Parts: sequence; structure tokens; C-alpha cells
Amino acid sequence: MEKWQTKETLMYLLSRLVEHQSITGSYPEVALAEYIHLQLQDLDYFKDNPQMLALHPTSDGRSFVTGLIKNGKAKKTVILISHFDVVDVEDYGQFKNLAFSPYDLTEEVYKNLDKMPLEVQNDLETGEWVFGRGVMDMKAGIALQMSMLEKASSGEFEGNILFLTVPDEEANSLGMIEAVPVLVEMAKQHNLTYTACLNSEPVFTNYPGDQNLYLYSGSIGKLLPGFFCYGQETHVGEPFSGLNANYMAAEVTKELELNADFCEVVDGEVTPPPTNLMQKDLKEGYSVQIPHVGVTLFNVLGMESSIQQITDKLMKAVKTAARRIEHHYLEKATAFSMLQSYVPEPFKVNVLTYEQLHQRAVTLFGETEIKRRQDYISANFKDLGDRDLSTRMVFDLAALCKDDGPMIILFYNPPFYPAVSSRHDPFIQETIQRVMTYSDEKHNVKLKPQHYFPGLSDLSFVGLERTKETIQPLMSNMPLYGQSYTLPLEALEQLKVPVMNLGPMGRDAHKWTERLELTYSFETLHDMLPYTIKQLLR
Repeated sequence: MEKWQTKETLMYLLSRLVEHQSITGSYPEVALAEYIHLQLQDLDYFKDNPQMLALHPTSDGRSFVTGLIKNGKAKKTVILISHFDVVDVEDYGQFKNLAFSPYDLTEEVYKNLDKMPLEVQNDLETGEWVFGRGVMDMKAGIALQMSMLEKASSGEFEGNILFLTVPDEEANSLGMIEAVPVLVEMAKQHNLTYTACLNSEPVFTNYPGDQNLYLYSGSIGKLLPGFFCYGQETHVGEPFSGLNANYMAAEVTKELELNADFCEVVDGEVTPPPTNLMQKDLKEGYSVQIPHVGVTLFNVLGMESSIQQITDKLMKAVKTAARRIEHHYLEKATAFSMLQSYVPEPFKVNVLTYEQLHQRAVTLFGETEIKRRQDYISANFKDLGDRDLSTRMVFDLAALCKDDGPMIILFYNPPFYPAVSSRHDPFIQETIQRVMTYSDEKHNVKLKPQHYFPGLSDLSFVGLERTKETIQPLMSNMPLYGQSYTLPLEALEQLKVPVMNLGPMGRDAHKWTERLELTYSFETLHDMLPYTIKQLLR
């Protein structure tokens, strides 16, 4: 009997997936992998071939699931990838207790329709929607891919289907990163030729009110640069004897926040500009000493730019901020000197990369001592989390090199997402045209092709578009690289697979109004996905 082939059964499966409160890093995230594995065990193919379905432990005790349905001696294989973790629900307010109960939450939304944002009210007048954390991002995609695996179990496809669902996509993509060597090994073990990797992340809007349904042939890249501001301590009664790190960070943010010079344009597609994700001083507790150390972190997105190109642009921008800090300080000190007789002494703010700071520390104290200090921090401060741990490691080196201050240090934090695109791949581009024609003729649905999925996805780790040497500026400027964060570069170079993303229709990912449109997602798309897979196996 078919399990997941109608809108009703897909909605039921979705509700069960959502009921697992799989917030990244939580126990329910672990439990959901086990639940998905358990559900797939019921498929006839896996009853007969249990060795083809597996739970794989990650290095931190979580798991990802693989399920391979092999059609005889066929080599051609499509990888279906998804993630089963979700972001937290603190933004749900009065509806927080219903965030993981899609039937109940949807009922409450309809009851309180007049209190909903106007965009939500408009959507509910024109479609069939369900609400809840993860319904859009991306448990509907998992349900659809489980449905495709069931079709494969029934002999729907001439080639092979490899199902992969992973944890941690919303944080560091540990699941996908550790799945890469497994995919490489499975290809060798089962004599597979990967023709494409198909993700089913939901359609994202490009602007408010966007009604387009997109078909993606790639995924945008991301860097997370940090800027460690090392000023000079002083008492608040002598402010011109020091330099406040909060002011330094503010000037860096002023220079980078929404800076359109960092927007990249590829065939009319534009990356959003940088925006700040964290900014704070590192002073512990209250005192009348100014905060002389601080940090600010930015989200920087890219498509075709190399890491070195982005690093050079960041350094140029921060040097501009440094000159502005120097000018501002001297201007204010000069004005104060008119009131208090003294001769202002200008500050010189140095700008360095983490690699340059590290080399300077090694020169002063020796490589053995620097390695000892960094190993100690890495081993004893794991509870800080990757971003704060990175900052602490930079802080330690900056303190050793304080005579070079004031200074601003550029460093990179996990996670890193390489940009990936199959826009020049003739096989994928022909497939996209066929799927667009099919959706138009069969369903009167006009899909719009887009080169890069804008929401970040695990497609980034399906092969390196560039040589691994181009990753070097990241590795040498990331304090945690080789410690708690590593990329399987050898395996990534072996896993060069064309990519596509065709997913359900939803709205407001990561918001309390996250919702999924059911008719397109579980009827129209449910028919389009088998056609797409067949084209990718042709």
C-alpha cells in the first residue's frame, strides 16, 4: 500500500516530521534522524535490502540518513539531499507552544486572521496554507523526497536514487560536510555515477510580494568575516589616553553595513550587501576602564568572486575605516586641546589579517609556544561556540602583540559556504528547459530559472568549483580551521556533481509566520519531481 503519494498522506507525514522539535543541536534533532530511518524501513525495497539503508553517526553524536535504491546494474544515480534541523521558535510569542503542531497552529491563525500581518491575510485568501516551524524550511522537501524514494522502491525510475538527509544545516552544515566522504565511498562501493544532486529547499522570494516560482541551478556562497578591534585601555577620566574598541567597531560597521560595493552581479542576479550579525565589546563586568577590545561579525555573500578577492575588498574597506578612526580621534583631541592645554598625539590604527597576526606572534614567541596556547584555548573553551572561540583565539594573539596596537584584525569564522552553480552545465540547463516546458504544458505553471539559491544550502558542498588552493585564504585566516572546523577537501574534489534545486512553495522562512502552500507543494510539485528525476537520469 502506498504511504506518501497523496496530498493528504504527505501532509500527515509533514505533521509527524514537524512534531519532532528538531532545533539545531537539540536531542529531537537526533531523534528525527532515527524516526526518518524507521519510516524508510517500511519500504519494500529496504525490507528486502536492509543494508542499503543506514544511519551514519557524526563526530558530535548526531546522525544523517542514507537510503540507496539500486535498479539492477544501473550506474546513473540522482542524489536527493535535504536537512531535517530547524531554527528556534523564540519569535512565536503567544503561539510558541503550537509552533510544532501544524494542524493546531494553522487553526489558531485562521481564528486570529484579523491580527495577522497583511501579507498573511492575502495569502490565506488565495491558497491552502499550513503554518509551523519547519513546514517550509525544509520538512516539506523531506516529505516529498521520501515520497520519491517510495516511488523508486516501486520501480518508477530506470536509474538509482540515493536519499540523503542531514542535521546541522542551519548552523555549520556538519552533517553535509561529514556526508561528503560517505557519498564518495558509496559511489565506489556500489559502482554509481552521480548524474545530479537535487535539493528541495523551498522557493525563496527575491523581494516583498514576489510571486515567482523559481528553479535553481546553484546555491549562493557565504563568508563570515570577523573584525577584532584592539584599542588602548584608559580610565574614563583620561579618554584621550586610550582608544575605545566600541568606537572602532562602530566605524567598521559604518563602512561595511549594506555596502553595495560588495554586491556581486551575475546575469542580472545580485547578492545582498554585507550585514552585521554580531557586535560587542569583550569587557567583563562594569568598571570605569573603557572597553579596549571588541569584535564585529558580518555576513558576506558571493557568487563568482574568489575568497582572495573578497578578502582584498574587506581589507581595503577596513583600512578606510581605520583612517576615519584616526581622523576622528585627532579632530576630537584637537578640539579638547582648545579647552585643556596639551598637545594631541595621533593614533596609528594598523589593519592586519589573522594570518599576519599569527606570523607576528610566532616571530615574537616561537611557533611551539603559540601552538601550545592555541591548543589550550581550543581544548578548554569549547563551550563558547565557534564564533566566540574564534574571537578568544584572536584575542590571545592580539594581547601578545599589543605593541602593534591599536589594530583591527580580519579573521574568518565557521561556517563557510562555497558558491556552486551549474549554469554553464549543458546537461542541467537542458533539464531545466524540459522541466519548465513540462510544468507549463501540464500544470500551467511558469517556473523562472535562477542561477543561485539565495538562502544558503548544503548544495555548496557537492564538489568544489575551484581548486582547493583557492580555499587557502580562508584556511590561513580562520583560527578554528584544523581544530574544530575542517573541510574534506580531497573528498570534495572527488564529488563534482551538477546541482539543481526544485522545492515547495512557502513564505517567511525563519519567521513565526512560516507557512507552506499545500496545493502546489503536494500536488503540482509532487507530479513535477518524478519527471525531473527521470530527466536527470536520462
